[in-house]
Amino acid sequence: MASIPPLPIRPSTQAANPRSLTTVGLGIAVVLTVSWVYVVYMGWGMAHMDVSADWLLMPRMDNWNGTDILLVFVMWAIMMAAMMLPSAVPVLLLFARVDHARYDQHQADLATGIFGLGYITVWVGFSLFATLAQWGLLTARLISPMMDSLSPALSSVLLLAAGAYQFTPFKYACLTRCRSPLSMLMTGRHGGLYGAYSMGLRQGAYCTGCCWLLMALLFAFGVMNLVWIAALSLLVLLEKLLPQPRWFSYLMGVVWLAWGVWLAGRVVL
Repeated sequence: MASIPPLPIRPSTQAANPRSLTTVGLGIAVVLTVSWVYVVYMGWGMAHMDVSADWLLMPRMDNWNGTDILLVFVMWAIMMAAMMLPSAVPVLLLFARVDHARYDQHQADLATGIFGLGYITVWVGFSLFATLAQWGLLTARLISPMMDSLSPALSSVLLLAAGAYQFTPFKYACLTRCRSPLSMLMTGRHGGLYGAYSMGLRQGAYCTGCCWLLMALLFAFGVMNLVWIAALSLLVLLEKLLPQPRWFSYLMGVVWLAWGVWLAGRVVL
């Protein structure tokens, strides 16, 4: 396979003009807007299942076929983009700024898009896992056709797992890499568009690695519960942006653990 040539380096070493980042910013805004409109639409559709129409693009209540699995997969993929992209915006803009200072605008915009595609690839992979998990939980009657938890035990296990994960070294290692990408952007970049894509994959993996159990909590709170989708998105964003995030991560861990213990107590009693 022919190797991908490196991007042509701009002769000038001047910093990127902020106006040259307009295309990147607009692209992010469009993806975010479309994703959230879709999520709100799906949430509305789940609340109005009495409106039986094919254009709702909702999976069937039970006995999923290939089309239903595909619809749920698309739902998870777009929902992941809606929830995770806000926390990735600073890294995407930093990547764009670094590349706009080194390459011409067209090549820098393209490389930034490919870098973002790496993130999306990881989120799509997680969405496939979440779709299969939802299918299994629905078949086992642990979640309802309306995508709400039917099992306090399941909800308790998810909360306890999410709470315990907040205190693990792996969680904090992923969070640190996700929050501090500058050294990787400056020294870990391989040439060409493949280099941008591989960096996006790595950063997307760190991003998902620190947040995947928070996403799994939707099986406890309701997969299409718009309030919890927004709340978890905000928690992910704060964890990435707060100056000292460890206390916030620990606080979330304590809340999830306490909630999980309380639910477990109700199950036992």
